Amino acid sequence: MGHQLDPQVAEAFAAMLAGSPPPPPVPRGDWRALREQSNMGLTGLMAGDMPEQVQLSVIEQPNADGVPVSMRWYQREGSAPGSAILYFHGGGMIAGTAEMFDRALAGYVAATGVPMLSVDYRLAPEHPHPAQLDDGITALLWLIDHAGGLGVDPARIAVMGDSAGGGLAAALAALARDRGIALAAQILIYPMLDDRRTADEPGIAPFAVWTADNNWTGWHALVGDRIGGPDVPASAAPARQENFAGLAPAYIEVGDLDIFRDEDIAYALALSRAGVPIELHVHSSVPHAFELLAPDADVTKRAMVDRQRVISQL
Repeated sequence: MGHQLDPQVAEAFAAMLAGSPPPPPVPRGDWRALREQSNMGLTGLMAGDMPEQVQLSVIEQPNADGVPVSMRWYQREGSAPGSAILYFHGGGMIAGTAEMFDRALAGYVAATGVPMLSVDYRLAPEHPHPAQLDDGITALLWLIDHAGGLGVDPARIAVMGDSAGGGLAAALAALARDRGIALAAQILIYPMLDDRRTADEPGIAPFAVWTADNNWTGWHALVGDRIGGPDVPASAAPARQENFAGLAPAYIEVGDLDIFRDEDIAYALALSRAGVPIELHVHSSVPHAFELLAPDADVTKRAMVDRQRVISQL
């Protein structure tokens, strides 16, 4: 039979298009067009008000080079957090903003009471690797330094991200380990981990929301002509790590119609072989960003229960 899209996701996707054709594919390498298309899509998918019980504060902190890093702190009124999450938004390394994800992050905070700090990291190609990681470590150190005043236990801080943000969270988890910073967990939602996987897989290509060409464009923006070659560092592409020991426990989630499926499963296996506790979910018959495309689908409800459980247990 081959792959088929989950019926509820297919129905939601059809309703979203409302009889219009899907947006045309963006040619490989055209990061400007891909950024515009991605931002338009994210804006539509993320529209809506934040829960009223979640308070938002915007913070700026200069990084090691003196460049200001903007961060957004979400906290539920009256909660006594204890734990906290540093979050990286998705967007293929070239698109998205922390502000676009306000409603999604506030939803996690409202449901769990665990506050989140979202990093508005610099985007490629204007700011290639390691700018994003530099912004991430700046935010992590700020959160650790201010943990007492925020009611946060520094030993209960996790990193989390979706798509490109999941890859950045994984990269920051490795950098934290190497610097002797213990993290409580890494929560990776269909993370973008491997610059070497930019070829179409015929079985997945018809369902790909983020395509192999898109992926090449995002990675090329981040690492330039080194893409796929031996000179890409593991700090940019976490799947290239050779030492997985000592990394924070991981929750990893991906759909089996997502082009990141194989690299995410391989990453989970490498972590487990190195003795790192993992929880891996491969959701059947759903593509990248399925929960945004079909927020009311049963598979989305199951995924959100699991994410909220893992966040609440920090």
